Amino acid sequence: MAAQIIDGKYVSELMENEVKRRIAHMLENNNPRPTLAAVLVGNNPASRIYLRNKSQACERVGINSKLIELPEEATQSEIEECIRNLNEDRYINGILVQLPLPPHLDEQKIIETINPLKDVDGLTSTNMGLLVKGIPRFVPCTPAGVMRALSHYQINPHGMRAVIIGRSNIVGKPMALLLIHNNATVTVCHSKTQNLASITSQADLLVVAVGRAGIITPDMIKPGAIVIDVGINRVPDNTTKTGYRVVGDVHTDAKDIASWVTPVPGGVGPLTVAQLLVNTIHAAELQNN
Repeated sequence: MAAQIIDGKYVSELMENEVKRRIAHMLENNNPRPTLAAVLVGNNPASRIYLRNKSQACERVGINSKLIELPEEATQSEIEECIRNLNEDRYINGILVQLPLPPHLDEQKIIETINPLKDVDGLTSTNMGLLVKGIPRFVPCTPAGVMRALSHYQINPHGMRAVIIGRSNIVGKPMALLLIHNNATVTVCHSKTQNLASITSQADLLVVAVGRAGIITPDMIKPGAIVIDVGINRVPDNTTKTGYRVVGDVHTDAKDIASWVTPVPGGVGPLTVAQLLVNTIHAAELQNN
């Protein structure tokens, strides 16, 4: 029996509707419209696509968006000064720095420059620390969006054995913390993990976020497992107009083994963008209060 689909696009629409209602309430109380500022350093084509999607999502729900573009050769001090100016601007509620940054920059130091009350990506040490303590304020958008989808489909991680592949600050680590706080038993795997298949095949809930097309094959999945595919990879395909197609980190035949799967595209991607909107309205509400 084929797996049921965790429809990220549908859940993201519900999240956007929630944001619209919260914005309407803010405006009724004479608060300014929320504004999200994004800082782009250089001209990475993928980053531009991501920011365009975020800007379009902001427009759909009624959040103002502002893009600050800095040249590839911008210095550390120039970027930090830009962020400090955004911190001080009372009409800017959320700040995100589009990653990755050019290699000559200290990414973490730049992130730490963001006012934690405007850190809608949830990447500052302050917000990460609150997540570790179990009292989150802003949670990185992808894992928070995944938890929202699991909740919508009444998938409760309580008591599950969860395996996460990938240990990034953006997905893997915060995903592990959220699942721990929801009473799952969590194992985090990475590039140095030995006998990966022996671990993934025991997972009731498998989250894959490594950026390698098809790294998880059906034989690595426990029958009936819930599989969350965070990967977005382009693979050559001469049958398409673009010359490529988008696939996840999990082989498509996983649907014949798992009980639930997220499609790629249309799964985790829309949830990530929608959660950014949720974090932005939350930031505006905190600042207005």
